Amino acid sequence: MAQTYQSEIRHSAIRDLIAKVRRNDYGAYLKKIRLNRARAFTDQIVDLEFPVTALIGTNGGGKSTVLGAAALAHKSIRPALFFPKSSIGDVSMSNWSIGYEMIDKRRSPTSPLQRNARFKNAKWARDDLLDRTVLYFGINRTVPAGERREFKKLATARYRFAGRLSALSRQIQEQVSRILGKDISRFNETNITDSQKFYVGSDGTISYSEFHFGAGESSVIRMVSEIEAAPENTLVLIEEIENGLHPVAVRHMVVYLIDVAERRSIQTIFTTHSEDALSPLPPEAIWASIDGKVSQGKVSIEALRAITGRIDERMAIFVEDAFAKEWVESVIRDQFPERLDEIGVYSVSGDSAAYRIHRSHAENPAIQTKSLCILDGNSQRDSDPDNGIIKLPGQIPESVIFNYVNENINTLAMQVAVALHLSADKDERAKQAVIDVNLSNRDPHLLFNQVGLRAGMIPQAIVSSAFIGLWIAGNQEVVRTIGAFIRENLDDALAV
Repeated sequence: MAQTYQSEIRHSAIRDLIAKVRRNDYGAYLKKIRLNRARAFTDQIVDLEFPVTALIGTNGGGKSTVLGAAALAHKSIRPALFFPKSSIGDVSMSNWSIGYEMIDKRRSPTSPLQRNARFKNAKWARDDLLDRTVLYFGINRTVPAGERREFKKLATARYRFAGRLSALSRQIQEQVSRILGKDISRFNETNITDSQKFYVGSDGTISYSEFHFGAGESSVIRMVSEIEAAPENTLVLIEEIENGLHPVAVRHMVVYLIDVAERRSIQTIFTTHSEDALSPLPPEAIWASIDGKVSQGKVSIEALRAITGRIDERMAIFVEDAFAKEWVESVIRDQFPERLDEIGVYSVSGDSAAYRIHRSHAENPAIQTKSLCILDGNSQRDSDPDNGIIKLPGQIPESVIFNYVNENINTLAMQVAVALHLSADKDERAKQAVIDVNLSNRDPHLLFNQVGLRAGMIPQAIVSSAFIGLWIAGNQEVVRTIGAFIRENLDDALAV
């Protein structure tokens, strides 16, 4: 199991931001989008319960439609920016309808406002729009400066620069440096036109123009500069936030957006294909768009491909989280390793999501991939093997695995030590780590992290893998039962 991402944003800050939305404690905020009819969507609702919202989905799944719907609620946005109508092929736009629930304390201090946008008679009709600042950062923000038309004159011999360079503000320097992991304290900016800035970088020895910046570097500086200059309660819309950025910078960019939501009540909605963009966010902040349906909660990008059948495996197994995924993959590896590449195991967010996705997958005649659902033992949903649904043994998966090792620690101590990459003579250290954690643990999800810390700073992934391996070796009857269920369904998939 991969190491859990540790965000720089405190859990209390996440909770406070969710509570702030629920209290309607914003001067301006888009709370809800009702996609009555728009492109592939019919009667879908997106609740924006966190001030930074990620829209994920496969290509063509509808992410940009939701982003455009959010934009359309505001006076400063031209509908054609997101929903241009062609004279060829766009007959289906007739009778599109989108509803909104919005906060605007200037208009209504105590309760949300309801608004609608409808496409009829070949044009958009929008109710009494709200006058809120909206910043939109499209895909073209990462076009290199040397390819941008507005900067072409700077590269000509005839151009004479008459302006002056000025340092970036301390706030912009600090925020951009945190995102990029790079010192930009010597960077400067200048106005080329009233609305267009150009940047000059320096490392203290040489200076260089924006023509020689990385595309991601320029886009981050521009986005942060505009966001920091925007008024409180601004709405920020970003297409494919990861464009041009290293995965670490993507995470830092999302952390920045959470920070600016906390500092300045700025709301952000962005689309992404990046797992890294999701890691700092709570489940309430993530919406998946899949073939005309929206679903809230953490769903991995690879799981999205499985949901829509866009995978090479013969079978997709949906489970509740990353630990269940590791457990099920270990069972397959133990029982029939030669067929592991025929099966994809995908973690989603909770039993409801796993069940719903499995049922939708199984009932879609356009998807040929076989689907199974393996829930945690404490799920309120019943096992239904005939319809591809079973449960893992016990209640909480982490506790089941840990408790087996703990209850047998006197005989397993040496094996635990070796599995944790310790020498065999460290069996007492491994044994004591397990005993101590059993006495002190309050959160089952932290069991393996705590064992690793006590045993000598051993990564959580190594500990969880070791404990699962020991459980599998000692519970072969249960392992064979789970394996048989998977293998029988895999054989059925091959027979179709």
